[in-house]
Amino acid sequence: MKNIFLLLSFLCITAPIYSQELANVPKPFGPLPTQKQIDWQEMEFYAFVHFSLNTFTNKEWGYGDESPALFNPTNLDVRQWARVVKEAGMKGIILVAKHHDGFCLWPSAYTERSVKNSPWKNGKGDLVKELAAACKEYNLKLGLYLSPWDRNRADYGKPEYVTYFRNQLKELLTNYGDVFEMWFDGANGGDGYYGGANETRKINTLEYYNWDETYELIYKTAPKTLVWGVGPSEARWIGNEEGRAGKTNWALLRQKDELAGKVHYTEFMSGHEDGEKWVPGEADVSIRPGWFYHAVEDDKVRPLDEMVDIYYESIGRNATLLLNLPVDKRGLVHENDEARLKELVSTIKADFKTELLSKTKISADNVRGNSTAFAAKNTSDGNKNTYWATDDNVKTASIVFEFDKPTAINRILLQEYIALGQRVKAFNVEVKVDGNWKIVANETTIGYKRILRIERVTASALKINITDSKANIVISNIQAYNAPTFVRMPEIQRDKNGDVTIKSEDGNPVYYSLDGKNPTKKSTLYKGVFRYNKAVTIKAIAINTAENSSSAVKTAKYGVSKENWKIVSASSGDLKSANRIIDGNPNSDWSFGGESNKLPQEIIIDLGNTLNINGFTYIPQQVGNNLNLISNYEFYTSIDSVTWKLQSEGEFSNIKHNPIEQIKTFKKDKARYIRFVAKSSVGKGSTVSIAEINVIETQ
Repeated sequence: MKNIFLLLSFLCITAPIYSQELANVPKPFGPLPTQKQIDWQEMEFYAFVHFSLNTFTNKEWGYGDESPALFNPTNLDVRQWARVVKEAGMKGIILVAKHHDGFCLWPSAYTERSVKNSPWKNGKGDLVKELAAACKEYNLKLGLYLSPWDRNRADYGKPEYVTYFRNQLKELLTNYGDVFEMWFDGANGGDGYYGGANETRKINTLEYYNWDETYELIYKTAPKTLVWGVGPSEARWIGNEEGRAGKTNWALLRQKDELAGKVHYTEFMSGHEDGEKWVPGEADVSIRPGWFYHAVEDDKVRPLDEMVDIYYESIGRNATLLLNLPVDKRGLVHENDEARLKELVSTIKADFKTELLSKTKISADNVRGNSTAFAAKNTSDGNKNTYWATDDNVKTASIVFEFDKPTAINRILLQEYIALGQRVKAFNVEVKVDGNWKIVANETTIGYKRILRIERVTASALKINITDSKANIVISNIQAYNAPTFVRMPEIQRDKNGDVTIKSEDGNPVYYSLDGKNPTKKSTLYKGVFRYNKAVTIKAIAINTAENSSSAVKTAKYGVSKENWKIVSASSGDLKSANRIIDGNPNSDWSFGGESNKLPQEIIIDLGNTLNINGFTYIPQQVGNNLNLISNYEFYTSIDSVTWKLQSEGEFSNIKHNPIEQIKTFKKDKARYIRFVAKSSVGKGSTVSIAEINVIETQ
């Protein structure tokens, strides 16, 4: 009887305390994410797959007149895609089901322009269906890209096309199971085949598709699907195709202004502190220069250094990372891409191998209601649903982690409890070394996840100071790690005369090879500038001697040096400075055209000798805000500068958002002179720029 009395007494005491703690939960602040958006953010890392007619025509954007008969992969295996993605730790795959050329990877009932009229599986295949099954097998989520723009359809620009577009949306959202994300590209309207009209059609992107009705259709058909892109979307483009979010990155957006055309896409990198809607950022980037597969890019997979930076500047800056894998003509993720992914995964796993704060003594200078429900230790308990919170109106506070003994750290991870809103505007990080505190980082936003890379420091304590917050502080997770030293690849440059310069970070010694073999510490030690004016593949590594660790291999390919190249003529521009386009330095550029010299404009170059070439590259201006990009071109060759042969013409697709080296190949031919014609520019400008022109030599 006494025990029952004690139990009842205990319940009478604890129940009010528990109720009081529940009543004291911080109130939500500002725009909030839906559960769908939270689940999406927690995916963090997932794959894009570009694979279609463009894969077989070697284009980035198809014009719309390509035959479906060209789609004929020799060894298509979507299970290989899923395996590669799963092993890389990615959580899903977004398939480009239809790109701008209008070709559908599923047998759509609304068009003949699909896999049903291709040789693949005798027209009986359904790539979307196969990938959906592979994703299910590998426990991955399926997402789909459906281009709103269709350069093939005769009715594009008319009301009937919107009906066609929505009918295909219904097919994709009802026939293949759950779709975690529907991806709508912002490229809409322009020149195209359009059923043979071969014309330019302009539409108002925000009005033509009637996005409100289109989104209503999606949510009614597939309420679990998050919609990305144009219109009143639930997630936003990060504003570039480099996979990088801003250091300041709010999950909020002034979407009403955006839908009214008052927001420039460059603002997407940072979002809006005063945004009225929760629209988090997704950072998209391809593992290669292009989005579709091009054999010429097999040796241009993004370096490990760049991939690691992308990870930290996307997922580590409150964004998700959508990494494109351009499937090749076989129908497989290329082995070079898979190898780079494995290197990335290995590096990231090593960086976050051992968490250092879970066993520390944790304290904070303010805890909400002095309640254990909101204690500082909640930041290190491994439970994403618990958090450290401060009292109402307490917008500045500090949390301290004390180590048992001085501990080396160089990575710090922080997460807000975003279900209650994004709050932190500014914070800094202090470490205690030899009894003294010193600041090692000053930052702004946190959001769902923020990861800092700092110089390695051996500290007896770590302190996070929230110095400005929109409301009381709610932090769910803080972690620290000591990542292995990452040795960055050396930089290789060769000028017009063939002089090679190799630079490394922190003065690390560099070893290089000129025979195409991967260098080791037994290879040639770089001691200073050397001349090598023949065609060559230079490979180099940097060595951290203190830790005996090596960088990844840096590879640079060069043709015969340009010491004999000369600018013969240009239709406009300052001819004296035109040498900038053949000086071997992509950071110098030259402009021609202008208001008094309307496009097209051309420049002629003497190669000095007759060469066997099968292509050329155009590097656009790399430095500045207005890059004066060329969108359409012609490229001619000649033996005598009198008779010219047109070798290549067309567009530099997507160069506006991806201003990288443009590579164009053609049938092998002899050339002493080349003529490059800039036919039109991105935007309305008449001035265009060139950073570098190169030719692709053959033996």
